[in-house]
Amino acid sequence: MTAYDPNNVFAKILRGEFPCYKVYENEHVLAFLDIMPRSPGHTLVIPKAPARNILDIKPDDYAHVARATHKIAAAATKAFNADGITVQQFNEPAGGQVVFHLHMHVMPRFDGAALLPPASRKEDGKVLEDHAAKLIAALKEG
Repeated sequence: MTAYDPNNVFAKILRGEFPCYKVYENEHVLAFLDIMPRSPGHTLVIPKAPARNILDIKPDDYAHVARATHKIAAAATKAFNADGITVQQFNEPAGGQVVFHLHMHVMPRFDGAALLPPASRKEDGKVLEDHAAKLIAALKEG
């Protein structure tokens, strides 16, 4: 398997070299909005530990990602009045992975609305700020 690249875009976000629309952070994970969302509120949950994907992450580090994904899914359902949630995680190019730092996609879903194609359009910053504020508020409410 290919080694972890510390210069991937998510590693740069973790180091503060690239900005993000942060919605949640603790000592183990960071959650932020996808700038090319497939649905309103599309959030990415990543470990702070360097891990290319599920094939090389330590089980305890993955457990932190799973717990944060669970928390984000509940908050996103509430914040966006979603009818459902899709959680996706891809591994290696053959599995659909594009950014090689483990990440979980949390996408609010709405009856009758298909997901946009991956990386099909960059969302307006003001919309992302609004979506981040909604998610942060829902997370605070529990």
